[in-house]
Amino acid sequence: MSSIEQLFWHPVCDARQVQEDPLPVKLLDQSLVLWRNQNGVVCGLFDRCPHRGARLSLGRICQGQLQCAYHGWTFEGQGQCTRVPALPSFNPGQAQQAKAVAVQERMGLVWVCMDAARTAQAIWPTFAAEWNASMRKFNAGPYEVATSAPRVVENFLDMSHFSFVHDGWLGQAGHSEIPEIHLEESDTGFKVTNAQVWQPNTSALATQGGMVTYTYEVMHPYSAVLTKIPDAQSGVPPGYEESIIVLILPISPDSCRVWFRMAVADFDADVEELLAFQDKIFSQDKPVLESQLPRLLPLGAGVESNVASDKASVAYRRFLQKLAVTFGVC
Repeated sequence: MSSIEQLFWHPVCDARQVQEDPLPVKLLDQSLVLWRNQNGVVCGLFDRCPHRGARLSLGRICQGQLQCAYHGWTFEGQGQCTRVPALPSFNPGQAQQAKAVAVQERMGLVWVCMDAARTAQAIWPTFAAEWNASMRKFNAGPYEVATSAPRVVENFLDMSHFSFVHDGWLGQAGHSEIPEIHLEESDTGFKVTNAQVWQPNTSALATQGGMVTYTYEVMHPYSAVLTKIPDAQSGVPPGYEESIIVLILPISPDSCRVWFRMAVADFDADVEELLAFQDKIFSQDKPVLESQLPRLLPLGAGVESNVASDKASVAYRRFLQKLAVTFGVC
């Protein structure tokens, strides 16, 4: 694993999953363990005891600290060993320390940065709507997908599959043309603006089809933000706007877990209906995503063919190359 993947914040689980017992999770092919200390703060270590290599997630929580099931060595949230039961008077030092990861809670999820020493440099997914009090936020998912995280991001950026994979939902036969999109690239990522597509269901609240204006932004290898504004003629409430950020846990090079962080300007819509709509859309994407070969996203020239309507996909692949991302690509 290259160092760049360790310098990003990654979502690993719903925050409600971390309770009183140690919770094993996997990120970037590495096994981790999470738990809450006595103050309710989530802590995280690599799931390996420095003593004899046993899985720390097999242990238990004792007064907010994690005790190994094998010999009872006990660790606080930063990895410091506080007790070796076989040697009650022994003062554990650096050699007895477990390796910690940085942990935060945001957007209803637990996030991990693998390089705990460099969190000041670590990059978060960008989601401006998260700080917009006029938007209503909730999470859809998680969805388990047997493909690489970059394949999921690229699919999220792709509009030309709407009239085929999502026929009758986000697209319709006879409306498959994608007008030229505008692309803005920067040192930190890229943005797709003024992308137009006709949709029979512009949102879960629409009463008829219409044009939708899409904006995409990518500044994280395993995340992307979509903002969509439906045409008022489609029947959505005045001023309706919707933002969606895809958040992906890269479990292994060819498997991942996906959430969608939703932000809508309508506070009266039934959340269950909005979630059901998102579930339906992703249930259509999943079998196609899992059928793609190779599962790792090819970055080299000549492996897959590109045309003009793939401008966002090509920009995404260039972005991953620029970052020197190696996990989930080939």
